[in-house]
Amino acid sequence: MRAVDWPMLRDQHVPEDERPRERKKRLLRRRLSDTATRMFLDRGFDAVRVTEIAEACGVTEKTVYNYFPTKESLILDLWDSTAASLRTLADPTRPPLEAALAILSGELTALTSWLSAQDDPGHAVELILRFGALLRSTPALQAHQREATDRLIAAAARALAERAGVGQDAPEPRIAAIALIGLWQIQFQSLGRHLAAGLTPAQLRDAVNADVHRAAVVLDTGL
Repeated sequence: MRAVDWPMLRDQHVPEDERPRERKKRLLRRRLSDTATRMFLDRGFDAVRVTEIAEACGVTEKTVYNYFPTKESLILDLWDSTAASLRTLADPTRPPLEAALAILSGELTALTSWLSAQDDPGHAVELILRFGALLRSTPALQAHQREATDRLIAAAARALAERAGVGQDAPEPRIAAIALIGLWQIQFQSLGRHLAAGLTPAQLRDAVNADVHRAAVVLDTGL
């Protein structure tokens, strides 16, 4: 498999005052995830053992599990940065829908900028499509993705509840969180559809943004 610069997608939330020890840990975490992603795409998720990923990175299997509690989390680590970004939903000076759209737009821009920076964007698109196919065809990854979505909903509900001054289990922040996180599903589905159409990165960004904003109108105006 030809090399692809996966790390660019993972460095959107690096603190400016990051300490050397924290940077070392972040880079190792990134290397573990990037190596696992390449191996899973090349051979299939079930065919790769965690010990092989550890050996490829020059660490022990225990070290891998210190950074990633499960094999599935090695390939779906980008959810962590999304969960961190959802804290902005608690900002009382900004409508929650606007805040969610800003996060989605930032993640989409990171992806399309990454595509533009690749030596072979067509190959990069092929890998993203293969990544999506891997998720859809692997039951363990599908289950992990559902669990990750539940965690995102919980994170959004906490932020919205804090904003409203109510408990996070109250029905209002819960249903609002479910609706807002649904926009991520719209973005992923739109990406899969438009990536296969051979659009330029700029055209891809505009097409996906348009789909997400169409869905957001429904949330803004009500069913």
